[in-house]
Amino acid sequence: MISLAVCIGAFVLDVLLGDPVNWPHPIRWIGNTISRSEKMLRRWFTSPAQLYIAGGLLWIMVVGASAAVTWFAIWAAFQIHWLAGSVLQLWLAFTVLAGKCLQDCALDVLEPLRRGDIAEARIKLSYIVGRDTRSLDNEQMTRATVETVAENTVDGIIAPLFYLFIGGVPLAMAYKAVNTLDSMVGYRNERYRELGCVSARIDDVANFIPARLTWLLFSAAAWLQKQDYKAAFVIGWRDRYQHKSPNCAWSEAAVAGALGIRLGGPNQYFGEWVAKPWIGDAKRAIEAEDIVRSIRLMKAAAWIALVLFSACYLLWSFLPVN
Repeated sequence: MISLAVCIGAFVLDVLLGDPVNWPHPIRWIGNTISRSEKMLRRWFTSPAQLYIAGGLLWIMVVGASAAVTWFAIWAAFQIHWLAGSVLQLWLAFTVLAGKCLQDCALDVLEPLRRGDIAEARIKLSYIVGRDTRSLDNEQMTRATVETVAENTVDGIIAPLFYLFIGGVPLAMAYKAVNTLDSMVGYRNERYRELGCVSARIDDVANFIPARLTWLLFSAAAWLQKQDYKAAFVIGWRDRYQHKSPNCAWSEAAVAGALGIRLGGPNQYFGEWVAKPWIGDAKRAIEAEDIVRSIRLMKAAAWIALVLFSACYLLWSFLPVN
């Protein structure tokens, strides 16, 4: 069982440090493994039916290796010295969280928007979204950034923290492998429809509980931030399925409700326009400062989650069965 100190320490390190560019990072290693494994499997499996099987093998290879290597590395470090094991465990736990990185990426879009530098804002936005940003205006870029903050609060903070508390670093790293697979191959386009099917479906399962927790956490965060917490709760529930993903709209709708804005709508992905439903009610026009407001909601929700998960951890520790 992972210690509470490691979970809290990892959270605080993420708040303070984020993702330093020059530091080694296991998620990048997972991404490289996915790329190499995909190329290898495509040489062996070519037909649509075979690619479905290849997608399952890819998932087993990447997720299994991520969990196993993490577990073995921590075990080996503890065999050397308890301090080595503790430091490695803390560092690995820190790398599964991405709150400050998400904040910094959103602010990178906001700054050129404030200056009126549309071209720079489009470039910065293209780093964090899958849609075509070349023709987006200020309002569309703001909406895309707020959506990114809301959606990625789930898989960048709440979900990895959730799995870290219940299963330690190996389970949290396995979750990040699941999520990275979905972000790299879990598309319904011609290239990945078969190969990415397993990864996309299991990512939906992995985020099922965290997404719904995030809806509640955003509602509580809206109350702390003196935003419309009632609308966050009600619209989060009302518009929870206004997305092709069974999980994404929960957090987006809660943020839309809290801020009184409308998210979603049609967008261009890989050169094709995709008709997406609107999320939330347009009580007012969206503005660039809503990016800051969404970041504040994200940070408040993250701290609430840490307190809640820590309380559950302590309660479980004191139960007679333990």
